[in-house]
Amino acid sequence: MLKEKIESLKKQFLEEVGKITPSEERLFELEKKYLGRKSEFIGILKNLKNLTPEERKQIGELANRTKDEIMEIISGKKKELEAGSIDFEKEKIDVTIPGKRKGVGHLNPISLVQMEIEDIFTSMGFEIADGPEVENEHYNFDVLNVPKDHPARDMQDTFWLKDISNKEKLVLRTHTSNVQVRYMEKHKPPFKIIIPGKVFRHEATDPRHEHTFYQFEALVVGKKISAANFKYIAKTFFERFFEKEMNVRLRPSFFPFTEPSFEFDITCNICNGKGCPTCSHSGWQEIGGAGMVNQKVFEAAGYKNGEYQGFAWGFGMERLAMLKYKIDDARLFHGGDLRFTKQF
Repeated sequence: MLKEKIESLKKQFLEEVGKITPSEERLFELEKKYLGRKSEFIGILKNLKNLTPEERKQIGELANRTKDEIMEIISGKKKELEAGSIDFEKEKIDVTIPGKRKGVGHLNPISLVQMEIEDIFTSMGFEIADGPEVENEHYNFDVLNVPKDHPARDMQDTFWLKDISNKEKLVLRTHTSNVQVRYMEKHKPPFKIIIPGKVFRHEATDPRHEHTFYQFEALVVGKKISAANFKYIAKTFFERFFEKEMNVRLRPSFFPFTEPSFEFDITCNICNGKGCPTCSHSGWQEIGGAGMVNQKVFEAAGYKNGEYQGFAWGFGMERLAMLKYKIDDARLFHGGDLRFTKQF
């Protein structure tokens, strides 16, 4: 019955389209009548779910084929209509006139680096997490085990905001680590996430520092996670990013939210580890901080002490862009000079 109905609608359409004088209005009305949301034809497609699998296959193929044929005929009529309305004298183009080069937009190197970081990590099974740039003191400091008298809370490091409600102290986040506990409160391990985003520090600008910059952070949590997992993932990432063999070196350090903590260096991208002025002839370049997540951070997220292990590590994206593209001044990224961005 549906087969006969579809064939009848097609026949009716062919008769009607053959009689009309083509115009934009008439073709639109015709398309609406036969393929619009309230048309009989669309009604047939919506009812396919009520058929048996065999009937659904046969009727579905016929219906889609008929729909394509109707669309093709209407499109052909539209093209005929357009062709007949062209004023060739008016539309004539002098192909001998020299062309004008159009400007093409360029992505900032930070955007290029962020997209490449996200591509590499998502290919390794990581998810991308995000959080607020205007953060409260609880998530920016307290849950990360940062003591009340820690220098990072000082005006020297933090942009504090006036809170109209006086309910909580707000800051422009000083790191992307504020997302860690926010994510853990809503997700149960195991998981692997990266957190790219903008951060703010109350400090003077120079060729190596900016008060506003972009940071990348990775967090891996599970039952049996160790520093060896971090080192392997870091090495894999840097080798893909720089497209050559790289090594990762760990050095002891201290961060309130990790225990143990360490700084990590990578093979100098300039001399490939042989030693040069850029790396002070050491063959290594300091790149960021890392460590095993402090159990107090897990407790702040609602996890039982000792139930999970994990590591977190991160670095400034400007730093990575400077290494990859041989940029010598961090202030260029946010200077707004198009001569800079047009190089990429």
